[in-house]
Formats: sequence, C-alpha cells, structure tokens
Amino acid sequence: MRPLALTCLGLVLLAACGPIPRADAERNCFDRAWLAAHPRGTVAFGIGSGGRKGAGAAIAISSDYLMGRDPSAVYDQCVMQQSGQPPSQPLYTRPDWKG
Repeated sequence: MRPLALTCLGLVLLAACGPIPRADAERNCFDRAWLAAHPRGTVAFGIGSGGRKGAGAAIAISSDYLMGRDPSAVYDQCVMQQSGQPPSQPLYTRPDWKG
C-alpha cells in the first residue's frame, strides 16, 4: 500500500509542474516584464494628531533589469516557459503596457 501512496503523491507533484493556461501565464509574466523595464518603488508615511507615526520605503529591482534584458524578450520567454505556447500578442502591443 505504501508504494502506491508514494507513487500517487509523486504523480500529483509532477502534475503541478505542468504547463498552465496561456492567459494565466501572460498575467503572471506581465509583472516580470514590467520589472525588467524599470524598478518599482513605494514610499509611505503617516502623521497623526500626536505627530509623526511612521515612515517606510521599498524598492523592487529585478535581475532582468540589472542585466539590461529587453522586457519583451523576458515576457516571451516567461510565457513560453509557463504555458508551452508563445504569447497571444507581443508585449508592446498590449493595451495595458505603458513601458
């Protein structure tokens, strides 16, 4: 019984590594392409009646950006890797791309 359970578990884990639908891959990879185009950052601060309450900053820089990779190539490769299919349209023609 134990070998059968291990085999089933192995098949489930292997299935999780399979391709995902292209639309899902395109959504996942859009963020990666965006970070390849430029870093992303946020600054926040709060002030209350008692004075300054807190401040913070965060920045996200991808290795693709540091290596100077073309965001479109990053997007194409990412979608192909995740779905096994090329993107349905090039990154630069997407209406939500403002790179």
